[in-house]
Amino acid sequence: MDKNTKKRTGRIRRHQHIRKKVNGTSERPRLCVFKSLKQIYVQAIDDENSATLVSSSSLDKNSRENLKGSSKIEVAFKIGESIAAKCKEKGIESVVFDRGGFKYQGRVSSLAEGARKAGLKF
Repeated sequence: MDKNTKKRTGRIRRHQHIRKKVNGTSERPRLCVFKSLKQIYVQAIDDENSATLVSSSSLDKNSRENLKGSSKIEVAFKIGESIAAKCKEKGIESVVFDRGGFKYQGRVSSLAEGARKAGLKF
């Protein structure tokens, strides 16, 4: 098994372990984060109804124009602010944070800080 496959399977295993404990409801959805090498994606998910309530990513047309020339950590912070704004529009005040098996550092923590700064509670 090569190095990248081993890292990916480890992350998936960690994510499955986290998912045993973290569930989202319609009142308090799960804020799920996924990051690739270039992009970052976040969704607010209601696990009871298996529905995505709100989503945001660095590929959205509005955010892509505003994010040019920014570092990955700055992009993650702004995506956190945008997901919090979208959640506020839907009437969601608090969420359960699901880091997706990634370490809580760098872009993941920056996204969380941006969401908290914009008024989302978790």
